[in-house]
Amino acid sequence: MWEKALYKLKPLYDMYSGAALSITSRYPLGTHVFDREWDVLILLDTCRVDALKQVAPEYDFINEVTRMTSIGSTSSEWIAQTFSREFRDEIGGTAYVSGNGWAEKILEDRVTPENHADALFSFAKWDIVDHEDLLVLDQAWRYEPDPRFDHGLGHPKPKYVTDRAISIAREYRPNRLIVHYSQPHSPFTARAIREERELKEHEKTPFEYLRNGGDRKIVWNAYLDNLRYVLDDVEVLLTNIDAETVAISADHGEAFGEYGIYGHGPALPHPQVKFVPWAVTSATDEGNYDEFIESGEKNTSSVDNQLEALGYKI
Repeated sequence: MWEKALYKLKPLYDMYSGAALSITSRYPLGTHVFDREWDVLILLDTCRVDALKQVAPEYDFINEVTRMTSIGSTSSEWIAQTFSREFRDEIGGTAYVSGNGWAEKILEDRVTPENHADALFSFAKWDIVDHEDLLVLDQAWRYEPDPRFDHGLGHPKPKYVTDRAISIAREYRPNRLIVHYSQPHSPFTARAIREERELKEHEKTPFEYLRNGGDRKIVWNAYLDNLRYVLDDVEVLLTNIDAETVAISADHGEAFGEYGIYGHGPALPHPQVKFVPWAVTSATDEGNYDEFIESGEKNTSSVDNQLEALGYKI
């Protein structure tokens, strides 16, 4: 029943998103991260404010968790808005290590968010830098040997992003470093990887499971497991790079049924999607980690395959 209702509403949403992106591409709504002070920015994809607050007591490096309004409700929007020519000078000294395929689609292939959104009647006007304008753009997901990412179903394991971030930080000493992890984005793979089993329904398609009346607590706990999975690696990162100010945040959040919305979507002004956490810490390279990835060890999987595995229509 809900699938038929959503199908009928989709053309209206596509028209709305086209109009909304036409406006926000010119006049972004939210806080631009380059307007804030940080040396390293760690992005936890789809991390909600309340989720990070809930697990914060388990991690010594997370103290106060505040919130800010993201400039995007999808990764494609966040990347397009963040890497704007307005901040070209800052971007020129920035290294971006990404486990998210939209970095390649937006910055290299020049695919803009309205294409991702299936937006109708969009007159968006983006002003995105070229990937060569960054000090470094490293597509960390390409280092996972298995194109299906070994049970990750499109997610590179956090260790691959961590490894590349440490390597880039030590080699280039960038003015600013952005580390974009794929977790806790669905599917929620952490427990299945740990237990060496296939994903269960609530882990593989959590929002379809919820729409069909599934137990929200079960899904929420799986989401928190995915968050802990990446935070364990963030802890490794923070003891193997030098940075006075490290900000832990997200590109956007995630809705778990609030106001009838599940997941996240383009130009979506949902508070649980637009509000993202902001926690400040520091990092010191203790030299106790040896990188395991050689820069030439890249898989041949296409970015379209990676994004389709995560449920995006390409």
